[in-house]
Amino acid sequence: MQRCFAILVLIGLWAAVSPAWAQQPEPQQPAPPATDPQPSGTKNERDKKETDKAGETVGKSKLEKETGTINDRIFEVMPNYGTVENAKDLPPISTGQKFRLATAGVFDWGAYPFNGALSAIAQAKNDPKRWGQGWDAYGKRFGASFADNSIGTYMTTAVFPSLLHEDPRYYQLGRGGFRRRAYHAVNRLFVTRTDSGHDRFNYSESVGNAVAAAISNIYHVPEDRTASRNATTFAFLIVYDGLSNGLKEFWPDIRRKVFHKNTP
Repeated sequence: MQRCFAILVLIGLWAAVSPAWAQQPEPQQPAPPATDPQPSGTKNERDKKETDKAGETVGKSKLEKETGTINDRIFEVMPNYGTVENAKDLPPISTGQKFRLATAGVFDWGAYPFNGALSAIAQAKNDPKRWGQGWDAYGKRFGASFADNSIGTYMTTAVFPSLLHEDPRYYQLGRGGFRRRAYHAVNRLFVTRTDSGHDRFNYSESVGNAVAAAISNIYHVPEDRTASRNATTFAFLIVYDGLSNGLKEFWPDIRRKVFHKNTP
């Protein structure tokens, strides 16, 4: 009896132990060195960033991307809408985009201190005399200055470029000596690119500023509604556009050499 009992115990122990032996894992091979997992989207994001950088679209506004321009503020203050850097052939821009470029420049925050300074000069000269002095007179001079520059911008950037199919963007030359590039900046006052990519006389600049000077008679005092004052306003608008072209042409060089910024 005891022998049978011992045999049963041995059989039970064998039955309990044998599955454990059967499940013994095989000796494990050394695991390969672990590598840092990379998120699935990392490569795509990097490729996208490199593509954007190559296309110079990083950080640009929607208007800049659509028109191929860049508003890299001159001296971090002056608006620089409508400037094309390092590009020769761009698709034509639509009438809506021309008006949006004009609107961006007219209502940019940098336009307010600029017109404020011009108004202060006119206030100091008491020009026109009918308005006299004081804050009320300064407000009138500010309104007249803002209107002069705003109407001139709309006429030369949006209205006449749309009617005459001219391209209002400034294409920076970006190469050559100082005289060659300065000549290019001044020359753009008289020669412009059409929407079809050809060069011709810049009617928008001349006719647009002439119309803006004529419209200014509406809000200037009667004694200022003269041919002389209109000619002065017209000349100021032309000179201002010429100086603006010069700054647009050489600002990238100043940005790189003085401020040590290779890109906007």
